[in-house]
Amino acid sequence: MSVPGIVQSTLDGEEIAANVSLGGEDVLFITPTRTLVYRSEGLLSDESVDEFPHTADRLTLSEGRRKTKFSLEYPLEGTKEFTIPASKTDVALHPVLAGVLTGNEITDPGETVVQTYRFSELTLIVTSERLVKHIGNAVWDEEYEEYHFSDVTNLSFEDGSVATQIVLEVDGRPERIKAPNDRADDLRERLKRTLFEYHEVGSLEELNALVEDEPEDDETNTMDFGDGVEPLAANPPEPDTSTILEGADPDDPIVSDTENGGQQAETDDPLASTSGHSVGSLEADTQSTDSAEPVETGDVFEQAHGESDSRESAADPELLERLEGLEAAVERQSTLIEAQQETIDQLIEELRRGR
Repeated sequence: MSVPGIVQSTLDGEEIAANVSLGGEDVLFITPTRTLVYRSEGLLSDESVDEFPHTADRLTLSEGRRKTKFSLEYPLEGTKEFTIPASKTDVALHPVLAGVLTGNEITDPGETVVQTYRFSELTLIVTSERLVKHIGNAVWDEEYEEYHFSDVTNLSFEDGSVATQIVLEVDGRPERIKAPNDRADDLRERLKRTLFEYHEVGSLEELNALVEDEPEDDETNTMDFGDGVEPLAANPPEPDTSTILEGADPDDPIVSDTENGGQQAETDDPLASTSGHSVGSLEADTQSTDSAEPVETGDVFEQAHGESDSRESAADPELLERLEGLEAAVERQSTLIEAQQETIDQLIEELRRGR
């Protein structure tokens, strides 16, 4: 991706570690020390670049249906904010959060942020050397917890009907992390793979055999999740028709048909039951129709055509001229409406990109 000149002049020699397209020509550029929000020239604003240092003490997200607001709180400068489209939230949060961890010296030089997960008010950050956990409204602040992979003594998983418990033992003390089942598989595999690479093993059994100091108590990792929500019956009971028909008029044809097991009278001629009419009456109607005298339409069409030609010849030339003027005016209005619609569409697109 080409870097705009206004961004180049703001870098001050720093390299761009990541970039995220925000729609149109707007881009999020992430360097080791800052997040740069580039806005291209549009109807609502000129070309600009805003800087957000990674030394923030707190990072909070405010998510809406169309936009997400990133709020970074600094000890001296106060709070700085920028807005991006809601569809870009997760892809933008990962590099920004990685920069904040680096800016606060939580991660070491050369340590990479592998993946970021958000489960309601729980944020998990898997790096190449540790697992960072934060609970609360903010995505990250100084109340975080971290578990270095060098201190891990066992890893296990407990499957539930709704959520999966990840049991990460650190120095023999279990840390339980609950993840919803729709995201648990990805977190499980990502965490296992990262731990395998860190300890240079190829399986969970090898990892636990390498890091555990003594046999694990069977009761330690046992948790009863219950039976969960009972599924709906696949074969629901049949309704009691006797209760439904109680008090109904026995002479009602619907009731009598239900009492007889839903069987309908069979007839050889399907027309016999058509709206209560007999076959004889249908034949009589047909015969009366066939016996009617045919209508001669040729003279009618010729007469109508003649009247139309006479009206066209008698049309007022002034009226025709006025109609042509109206048609030209309508065409001009349609052209103006199309141009206005294009402008409105561009405004909507810029507003969606967080302008």
